[in-house]
Amino acid sequence: MRDHTVNIDRSVSPARIDFAPVFNVAVPFIDRHLEEGRAKKIAIRADAGDVTYGELAENVNRCGNALTALGLSKGDRVLMVVKDCAEFFYAFWGAIKAGFVPAPLNTLLRARDYAYMIENSGAAAVLYSAEFTAEVAPALEQADHKPAHVHLVSGEGDTLDARIASATTDLDPAPAAASDDCFWLFSSGSTGLPKAAVHAHQDMVVTSQLYGEDVLGVGEDDICFSAAKLFFAYGLGNAMTFPLWSGGQAVLFPGRPTPNDMFDMIQRYKSTVYYGVPTLYAAQLQALEANADWDLSSVKACVSAGEPLPADILRRWKERTGLDIYDGIGTTEILHIFIANRPGDVKPGTSGRIVPGYEAEILDEDGNKVPDGETGNLRIKGGSTLKYYWNNPEKTAETIADGWVNTGDTYSRDADGYFVCHGRSDDMMKVGGIWCSPVEIEAELVAHPKVLEAAIVGRPDADDLIKPEAHIILNDPADAGDALEEELLAHVKANLAPYKYPRWFNFVEELPKTATGKIQRYKLRSG
Repeated sequence: MRDHTVNIDRSVSPARIDFAPVFNVAVPFIDRHLEEGRAKKIAIRADAGDVTYGELAENVNRCGNALTALGLSKGDRVLMVVKDCAEFFYAFWGAIKAGFVPAPLNTLLRARDYAYMIENSGAAAVLYSAEFTAEVAPALEQADHKPAHVHLVSGEGDTLDARIASATTDLDPAPAAASDDCFWLFSSGSTGLPKAAVHAHQDMVVTSQLYGEDVLGVGEDDICFSAAKLFFAYGLGNAMTFPLWSGGQAVLFPGRPTPNDMFDMIQRYKSTVYYGVPTLYAAQLQALEANADWDLSSVKACVSAGEPLPADILRRWKERTGLDIYDGIGTTEILHIFIANRPGDVKPGTSGRIVPGYEAEILDEDGNKVPDGETGNLRIKGGSTLKYYWNNPEKTAETIADGWVNTGDTYSRDADGYFVCHGRSDDMMKVGGIWCSPVEIEAELVAHPKVLEAAIVGRPDADDLIKPEAHIILNDPADAGDALEEELLAHVKANLAPYKYPRWFNFVEELPKTATGKIQRYKLRSG
């Protein structure tokens, strides 16, 4: 094999993936398209302007040379607080091609979070979009570690754009191996401080092939649009690695994903694959009540992750749009979806079946495999798992064992091989001596026509016994009151085991969530 190439044997399932001994992943994701005749094809579509594969490759090289000219050394970290835009692609792939390690950060965080990440990473450079100056600037002042190079992406002065424009267009890929450190992604920090998951060059190839192409069917003619942003694992695959792997197109939207904006983007760019999260799908269903005229005829696949998709949302979405939603589970540590519903194989209320190429086990508290139908801790093995957490050997040892990654999620598997999520392991409740899943109760509440979203947590009663407590967002806040509480109570009791009904109801305007849309139940417990 030539250097930096990857061989995919699609005649077997899962596809066999072989990497050249010298392998820089920027070559198959960026440079390969020029060899395959896509230089003039549009790779990135956005309101700010389209970018062809030829322009993408040129600007990736320019950016890699611009970073090299700063004096960075191999393996230096480049933190990115960058909105979804073409420059995100240039910085991410340019850093990788030049031998540096990009680390996209959640653009919704605050200065103290960025200060911690700057210190923890020992970053050599920080790149940021002007929209985030109010948080990045004080973070740079607060951090004891001072990155040698700090640049705005665009604007006046010594920006990344300016350096890209003046850099040369030829760049040889830095030698690497498929298993070498390549990029970081920080966990969403649902509890405690965020952790940097270190990923290898091979990982993006594995997820793009095993899930993006082999399960979801993303191909060269597809136009991928993701409500989830590029800075976290779900969005990185949806809107960057999947379309780049297939030679398709990515549609970028830098703003906050509102239901109407998502429908507008799908309609304008004729997206064929749309990636959302359960809470957004629920809000979009509500928006369809007000405007049913959105043109979704281009869409062939809708995907969901981040939280379990309630079966009722799937049912209503299909009734309104004619489209299935392919729910699945992925994590920052495993990079993308590894258990999934898929075209022609959807079981509502489940995360689907294992993606070929990955292995799954469900273990009890003593580390023994549980029978089908029983709950336990889910762990995963596969070719895209993190190598380790940066500067955190204790958490690394807790999470990774013999190649298996502990997801921290409680799951069961049915007799047909479909996996059912019961929530985060630390969100499970023991009610009347029986383990109780918050996800199951939440799904039942969301099935009620007056409920938009729901979160269940455990709360001690007068006898200090744990019982379910509901926090609910209504479609119409005016419906809140004792009468609705009785209605919801009757609804849950009619459909779930008697001990699972909520003992308290709280009608709220919003629920605390991570950037990926996961409900932060621990904040409700502490509140």
